[in-house]
Amino acid sequence: MNAFNPYENGHANSLAFLEAVQKRGDPLIVPALILPEIAAAVARATGDSTGAWEFAQAAAGLSNVTLVSITPAVARLAAQLASDYRLRGADAVYVAVARRYATTLVSRDSEQRTRGEAVVPCQTPEEALAT
Repeated sequence: MNAFNPYENGHANSLAFLEAVQKRGDPLIVPALILPEIAAAVARATGDSTGAWEFAQAAAGLSNVTLVSITPAVARLAAQLASDYRLRGADAVYVAVARRYATTLVSRDSEQRTRGEAVVPCQTPEEALAT
């Protein structure tokens, strides 16, 4: 969400990471949970609920984005990871999706990365840009 709020530390690097991924056409595999998180982050930062909704819809429509439903299997995996690694609920969903699809979790959230790295490779946007 850091890439969507220009007032947060690290915003420029997070945005550069997303732009590079989009330019290269790299797949982004994310839980469908990302849509309300995007809408909330944009609306809270800008006060523009219509723009936030449109932005979330545009993100969902990108050709390289795969939205993963939170099925009962994903929910159970996330619950297991949350309890085993003391992850917050939403953080566990992101880690579960990364694990299920054998991909790297890119996040600025240090707690999510620290606890999630026991399960999947984790990087900051800067680290991901460098690789």
